[in-house]
Amino acid sequence: MFDKNKITAWVEEYLFYPKTFLQFFLSFSLLPFAFVYCFIVISKRIFSQPKEFEVPIISIGNLTIGGSGKTPLTIELAKEHKNCAIILRGYGRQSRGMVVVSHNQKILCDVSISGDEAMLYAQSLLDATVIVSEDRIKAIKQAELLNCKIIFLDDGFSKSYIKKFDILIKPKNEPTLPFCLPSGAYREPKYLYKTADLLVSEDEDFNRVVNVINPTKKMILITGISKPKRLDKYLPKGIIKKIYFEDHHAYKKKELEELISKYKSTSILTTQKDAVKIEDFGLKLSILELNLEVKPHIKNQINTFLANFR
Repeated sequence: MFDKNKITAWVEEYLFYPKTFLQFFLSFSLLPFAFVYCFIVISKRIFSQPKEFEVPIISIGNLTIGGSGKTPLTIELAKEHKNCAIILRGYGRQSRGMVVVSHNQKILCDVSISGDEAMLYAQSLLDATVIVSEDRIKAIKQAELLNCKIIFLDDGFSKSYIKKFDILIKPKNEPTLPFCLPSGAYREPKYLYKTADLLVSEDEDFNRVVNVINPTKKMILITGISKPKRLDKYLPKGIIKKIYFEDHHAYKKKELEELISKYKSTSILTTQKDAVKIEDFGLKLSILELNLEVKPHIKNQINTFLANFR
């Protein structure tokens, strides 16, 4: 029987940091498909006509798949501005189409409808409007109708059909191979870093600050995020087991209760993104609270863009 966690870990290692002969062989063997993929991506950029809107749009994105800190960076930047909107696709949600998740300090749906990232935005930015939609232009128009003055576009770099201020996060540890999918971890060619309006990286432009809320003596780490091993350096003492689910996993109370019973843990240690999906289960939670300290020069460049808009 296949171990889903091991398969997920192997695939992530293959894409980001290949080590074995098989992983390198597979990466180079799939290069023809990666070239076709890149051709399609670049063609879309060449032939797209960026649409302008009446409100300034700031995109926070990355070139690689998986987590890179987009959500905490967006939260930290959006805190600086009133009457803003956060727009994202809403991965992992059990709904389709456009949904206004929060507005006027009210959360208007549950996490199954919004998705985990959107709910984290809604809980972290009470004064913001949060909208999920596969159609970003439709969501932007809705934000304009709701009189939002600034729009933050989560994972919006690839949306070349929208005129925006592009912030790209460069990972602290870049993938070993500079290839696009399916040969490597890049969603778009690496040279596109040069096209960003603002390129940021950890330790140079922002620092992570992690606190553990409600720690206990015997915690099991449970998370469903991309590249979960990146949490290792922030973990406190008292971890008796690490359990990784696929990104955006839809948790069930029973499966978590069984894990608590199996390992005789005193609490579940999890991320804020995971917590929004399990906080109503009535289980003892310890939370890895992640915040970013953004350097002043980053906020100054954004303010300059906003001051010069139109």
